[in-house]
Amino acid sequence: MTSLRERLVDGAYALGWSTVKKLPEPVAVRLGRTIADIAWRRRGKGVRRLESNYARVVPGATPERLAELSRAGMRSYLRYWMESFRLPAWSEERVTNGFDPKDVHRLTDGIASDRGVILALPHMANWDLAGAWVTTALDTPFTTVAERLRPESLYDRFVAYREGLGMEVIPHSGGAAFGTLARRLRDGGLICLVAERDLSASGVEVEFFGETTRMPAGPALLAQQTGAILLPVTLWYDDSPVMRGQVHPPVEVPESGTRAEKTSVMTQALADAFASGIADHPEDWHMLQRLWLKDLDAGKAPREGSGTPDPEKRAS
Repeated sequence: MTSLRERLVDGAYALGWSTVKKLPEPVAVRLGRTIADIAWRRRGKGVRRLESNYARVVPGATPERLAELSRAGMRSYLRYWMESFRLPAWSEERVTNGFDPKDVHRLTDGIASDRGVILALPHMANWDLAGAWVTTALDTPFTTVAERLRPESLYDRFVAYREGLGMEVIPHSGGAAFGTLARRLRDGGLICLVAERDLSASGVEVEFFGETTRMPAGPALLAQQTGAILLPVTLWYDDSPVMRGQVHPPVEVPESGTRAEKTSVMTQALADAFASGIADHPEDWHMLQRLWLKDLDAGKAPREGSGTPDPEKRAS
């Protein structure tokens, strides 16, 4: 049975997609900033966690500096949501001109090679916009995965939204999802995965800003199994309406070692690439949850699974 909270969350997202996309862009920008500032002033658990995470990224930052970062981080986070609610109404020209990635030749060369390409990203800026840019500016479809949410109607909204942007969306269902992704890569296709947070037992331990966390093994395993090119990507905003990005050098499969050892080395390389982008643009990293194992142990946080998204969490 759908709970009242689930119905309210579903209704809030429905209102966003039906109403915000109709607003003039300057109005939507001001609305997002206003909501962000209200949330920041309330200092809920998401804002406090954001500051705690930024303290790892910017060691030695004063409380005043962390407060500045968390305010900018909440504004960046709400910019993501305002853009996402409006993306279905953007013209092809607006999408094409809305993203400016550096070293995109690494992606286009990979697509042309027919080896298959895996794009791995952290929760930075707006990966939905980056995905829409790939399907529009590069005229290249891709496959991604989505965790099932409650209520089912909310999951259906996210799937319909992303499919409307040109993505193939498959449910996150363990081996079945992995097999589908591997087939797409063997056919020379492109897949995109948000890949800096994995609280499951299968996550790979990595060092991230000097402490241990777990990241998904999937990108590295897919690259090993299919021969696809694994490209880390980081995203950020500046003061313009255009989102920026960096396609990092490919993560190579080590020549020796067991599969587990190769996966560990490759996942650490992804973590290092993510860390370089996050360190340069910490305010655009939308991590409002516990990430490091030390925090998870201290909070006795349960493993994440299917569920209703917290308003302070970002759907991926």
